[in-house]
Amino acid sequence: MRFWIVLFAYESVWFAAVIGAGRGYVWPGVTAAMLFAAWRLTSSEHRRIELRLIAVALFAGALLESIWVGSGLIHYAAAWPWRIVPAWLLALWMSFALTILPLFGHLHARPWLAMALGAVGGPLAYFGAARAWHAARLATPPWPTLAALSLGWALAFPLLTALARRWLREEPLGSPS
Repeated sequence: MRFWIVLFAYESVWFAAVIGAGRGYVWPGVTAAMLFAAWRLTSSEHRRIELRLIAVALFAGALLESIWVGSGLIHYAAAWPWRIVPAWLLALWMSFALTILPLFGHLHARPWLAMALGAVGGPLAYFGAARAWHAARLATPPWPTLAALSLGWALAFPLLTALARRWLREEPLGSPS
C-alpha cells in the first residue's frame, strides 16, 4: 500500500509542477514538493540516506539541466529564480530522489535496468511536460534533446539507485535515521 501512496504523491507533485510551470507559476510545484518532502522525511526509516540522495539528485539535476539549457536543447517556462534551472524543476529532482528507496528498491542491484528505465522514462517525462503542459520547449527537431535527456537520465537514475544500495548496506542495523 505504501508503494502506491508514494507513487500517487510523487505523480501529484509532478503534475503540480509541470501544469503550474506551463501556466507561468513556480509555487504549485515547489509547494507540492515541499509537502511531499516533509511527509517522506518524517515517515522515512532512512532519513539520512534520503537526505543524501536529495543532495546528489540536486547536484546532478543542476549539472544536467545547466548543460541541456546552456546548449539550447531545452527552455523552461516559469524560469524563476534561475533561467537555467528553475525552482520548480529542482523541486522535481528533489522529489524524485525521495522515490528511490520506496519505489525503486528492485533496481538497486540492477544498474542496467535502472539505466534502461532512465533512458526511456526520463525523456518521456520531459516530452509530456513540453507537449501536454507547455512547461518546457524542446529544440527543433526534438531528437537531439531527447537523446541528451536519455543519456543524462541513463546516468543519473542508476547513480541514485547504486548510492541507495551502498548507503543502505553501510547503515548499521537498528540505527535511528
